[in-house]
Amino acid sequence: MTQYRISEGAALVGVSDDTVRRWIRDGLLGVEHDDAGRQVVRGDELAARAVAIAATVDDRSPVRRSARNRFVGLVTSVEIDGLMAQVELQCGPHRVVSLMSAEAARELRLEAGSRGVAIVKATMVIVETDEGSRA
Repeated sequence: MTQYRISEGAALVGVSDDTVRRWIRDGLLGVEHDDAGRQVVRGDELAARAVAIAATVDDRSPVRRSARNRFVGLVTSVEIDGLMAQVELQCGPHRVVSLMSAEAARELRLEAGSRGVAIVKATMVIVETDEGSRA
């Protein structure tokens, strides 16, 4: 079973070490000890906690879509150069970058601070792990 030291787990979930310790104290995460006697949390429990605390923002859109990979956030940057535009959104902890036509960016009236929904439709998703990952 994959295990993480408290600081590693905190970094993966995007919270402080103290928050992970509080979760352990409150019984929201179990704690074990590794071979060196350090406190560790199980990877599967940490993953379940990450899902439980994941913040979702309602896009309040009346439009129904089949897409499930939707990220609601704020536009942080719009760079228009010739025929193309690069638009960046901050969607919770995720930075999403979209390349689109300059015409589309103008029609959507995208500017820093405006609300946006990034919809991701892909035929392939690549997942990587560290070479030395524990199994």
